[in-house]
Amino acid sequence: MKDSFGRNIEYMRISITDRCNLRCKYCMPDDLQEISHAEILRYEEILRISEAAIRLGINNFRITGGEPLVRLGCLDFLRALRALPGVGQLMITTNGVLLESHIPALQEIGIAGINISLDTLDREVYRTLTGADALDKVLGGIKAAVAGGLRVKLNCVAMQGVNEEAFLPLTELVVQYPLDLRFIESMPIGSGIGFTPVTGDTLLALLQRHYPGIEESHERRGFGPARYYSHPRLQGQIGIIDAVSHGFCENCNRIRLTSDGFLKTCLYFGEAFDLKQILRQGGDDDALCEAIRKAVENKQEKHFFRQDPAQGEQRKMSQIGG
Repeated sequence: MKDSFGRNIEYMRISITDRCNLRCKYCMPDDLQEISHAEILRYEEILRISEAAIRLGINNFRITGGEPLVRLGCLDFLRALRALPGVGQLMITTNGVLLESHIPALQEIGIAGINISLDTLDREVYRTLTGADALDKVLGGIKAAVAGGLRVKLNCVAMQGVNEEAFLPLTELVVQYPLDLRFIESMPIGSGIGFTPVTGDTLLALLQRHYPGIEESHERRGFGPARYYSHPRLQGQIGIIDAVSHGFCENCNRIRLTSDGFLKTCLYFGEAFDLKQILRQGGDDDALCEAIRKAVENKQEKHFFRQDPAQGEQRKMSQIGG
């Protein structure tokens, strides 16, 4: 499906819960008030929205949270979504804490890829950032996923004065295992406003010093916006997502469904389209399709994170499922 700027919108990120078993400071602070269960979309409602999206040509899905694996019935939902006629690729983003025991089921379902959030390999920094001593569980999940033949990407949110010491140790995981690592500039959304991103240019310079001869691969590795780099020492590739300092809005291919039923077309803007209201007031599938179509037609040309971060989305990242 094309938006008004000619971009092909083919990818929807779906948050199935705002709950999480970690409390990452830039995403889900301790004082965050959770959305009531009554306001969270039921699985059958998410499936109806997904079917409508598929009718419009938006058929690749990534399931997020919060932490999606903490929601009861997540695996059964993934099976049902995977079975919908016309589904393209189905992926999941997780913090990895509960991942290891779910690998066989995710293999059976046919998950195309797993993104695992990991901002440091230092146990104390991890505990400070997340509020939990769970690093070993995450590393166990990564190893199990790789051993199971699943496509794995690690996501590191790069923050000045917080986890800069972690960047090079994390790249060594790409030396040890056939996985990708993406460095993501921290975004000024919700609690993220209090963190200063390490820019993509700074990250690239670090990679060039540590891996002389590293080259941009120009390979599309999934539906994300990362610029990927390859090197003979690396089994996978290292990506940089620099949405704040450079942006990639001209190639944006996605929309987002929040766990409480709002469709967002851009992380920056607070504007969202209420699909839950359509569902719970008896709207039919044509009404859902029309609402999604209208949202895509109104998708903004670009964000304004650098110019005016304070005027953007005020909800926390865990409430958006970004």
